[in-house]
Amino acid sequence: MKRIRVLIVDDSAAMRQLLTKILESDPEIEVVGTAQDPFYARDKIKDLQPDVLTLDVEMPRMDGLTFLEKLMRGHPMPVVMVSSLTQKGCEVTLRALELGAVDFFAKPTIDTISGVSGGADEIVAKVKTAARARIGPARAVAKTSVDAASLSTAHRFRATNQIIAIGASTGGTEAIRTVLTRMPADTPGIVIVQHMPPGFTASFAERMDSLCAIRVKEAEDGDRVLPGHALIAPGNYHTALRRNGASYTVRVYMDERVNLHRPSVDVLFDSCATYAGRNAVGAILTGMGNDGAMGLRRMRDAGARTIAQDESTCVVYGMPREAVECGGAEFVYPLDRVAGEILRLAAGL
Repeated sequence: MKRIRVLIVDDSAAMRQLLTKILESDPEIEVVGTAQDPFYARDKIKDLQPDVLTLDVEMPRMDGLTFLEKLMRGHPMPVVMVSSLTQKGCEVTLRALELGAVDFFAKPTIDTISGVSGGADEIVAKVKTAARARIGPARAVAKTSVDAASLSTAHRFRATNQIIAIGASTGGTEAIRTVLTRMPADTPGIVIVQHMPPGFTASFAERMDSLCAIRVKEAEDGDRVLPGHALIAPGNYHTALRRNGASYTVRVYMDERVNLHRPSVDVLFDSCATYAGRNAVGAILTGMGNDGAMGLRRMRDAGARTIAQDESTCVVYGMPREAVECGGAEFVYPLDRVAGEILRLAAGL
């Protein structure tokens, strides 16, 4: 069995040692080398030909973001960022995902060593997922879309109480950005679950809000789901749709993990099946595992229209594949068509 070859880039000798120990505890992974900064890393990538790079954000001589941009332009490969939970760390990590990093591992700011050890299973899983990811050059995203603009603004949507529900995981931040930046200002209310840890979802929502014609915010318990607005489930909290008279709200709450995740896409989709039924459109985007697949099926069974992102445009074709195989996806589209098709279905076309 060919093992996954990993190069660790981190200026902390203790962190390099710890990550080596964690990764090599799995028989499917081999740490072929470490580097204390991008200059050493550049030479080792050429010599060692790793399958995956773990890359620290903050390093001397050249920061991880600058190195990542150069790397993805000249030698694209799977990269997992190792970032801090500070506000700056969140913003830099989101920029790294835009530049082509597959995923990230949040390094705790207090008691780092025990914190990283406690997340050993997570980092191993993310490195394994990265090794299977489809890597391409970073793309600029337009703020408008022919798909969205082609629908007339008059009588576009069938009802004022429509809901769009979106779920994603690995590779999902950029997929969601592609979808949301193509949504016009009068789009039906959107609720999103993206698998992310606490702290990062607020920064992600703020970043999306700055790019989109619609308003985007991190969901809070009791928020109304309104046309022209998108709510993003906060990290470590489930977010579910609720009906309140003639309007919809969200419930944001702490409960057991579902499919190993909190927030869980299935929790959101199940609630949409229960409370929105045929007034909903569901879309499942790139991600590892099966979270959301059966929920999308339940949405479809309840009368909702459903979409899965196609294999060719997914960073990881896991969640959409499961949705297709269980009959949850009525349609399968490449990412650049998803926004337009959501709008078409919402308009009853």
